[in-house]
Amino acid sequence: MKKAMTIVTAGLLGLCLAACGQSAETQSTQASAPAAETVQESTQAAETAAAEETAGTEEAAEETTAAAESAAEETTAAEETAAAEETSASEGSAAAETQESAAQTEEATEGYADNFAVDSEAAAAFAAKIQEAVAAQDLEALADLTAYPVYVGFPEESATPASREEFVALGADRIFTPELMEAVAGADLSGLSASMAGFVVSADDVPNITFGVVDGALAIKGINY
Repeated sequence: MKKAMTIVTAGLLGLCLAACGQSAETQSTQASAPAAETVQESTQAAETAAAEETAGTEEAAEETTAAAESAAEETTAAEETAAAEETSASEGSAAAETQESAAQTEEATEGYADNFAVDSEAAAAFAAKIQEAVAAQDLEALADLTAYPVYVGFPEESATPASREEFVALGADRIFTPELMEAVAGADLSGLSASMAGFVVSADDVPNITFGVVDGALAIKGINY
């Protein structure tokens, strides 16, 4: 009888221990489940934060790139505008110079209609060239100011050189007499007045050098002694 009770008691103890073991395992399993869920949630949260940070970085990079491209486009546009303005200004200046040059060429081509069309400043400027050539006894320079044929009234006889070469061949000694040099040097260039014959460069009536309009330009027409 005692042996039977012992067996029953042992059986009950075994059942009890088994039940306790299952309960502990269940609690352990239940405790592990929330922990696993917590780790998973943390992982997901970290991944989400990383993704958001990456997206933010990419967006910032795109904004920076867009800003740089916009700035480059604005700079290029400004440079093109400046270049266009400079080109326009250069073209305008070139056009103005061309028009001025054309006007000067036209004036030079048309020249003076007659002696009365010559203003006092132009007459004085040409007369000054004559004075310089005579003072330097530069026959070549005087020949360059002369139109041909030209009348040269020497005291003993007159000559009418038909070309520059013939005029120079007369010789500086015959052309630049002391009387002519003195009369030309003393001429008042501010008081030159036009006539049908031209303008007279002399301190007295004679000797003198006369110049006027020949083919639209000023040139020496005669030398009188």
